Amino acid sequence: MNPDAHTTVAALRQAVAAFVDARDWQPFHGAKNLSMSIAIEAAELMERFQWLTTEEAQVAVEDPAEQAAVADELADILIYCLSLSNALDLDISSAILGKLHTNEHRYPANEFRGRFRRP
Repeated sequence: MNPDAHTTVAALRQAVAAFVDARDWQPFHGAKNLSMSIAIEAAELMERFQWLTTEEAQVAVEDPAEQAAVADELADILIYCLSLSNALDLDISSAILGKLHTNEHRYPANEFRGRFRRP
């Protein structure tokens, strides 16, 4: 079973909101604190790969324990992102799809396939 195929963003947002509500953490979950928490957790994810080559990083995540640690850090980031979307009442699906649409125009596939350069 693949939960990603069956779990909606709304269900994830509701689960995060319930977790926060059960702990009365709303006073601490403003935009400033949540955005800082996202950056901190992203740094913790980067730390898992710090000083590794691209090849070493790929080998590292083939280890089940390391893959679980990376999954935990990624989950922390996404939980804070969902909490921020809750705190700001942002429709995250619209934001993502809108940004992809913007990037479609900014980075046309026929010009950027297999490479990156600033427009």
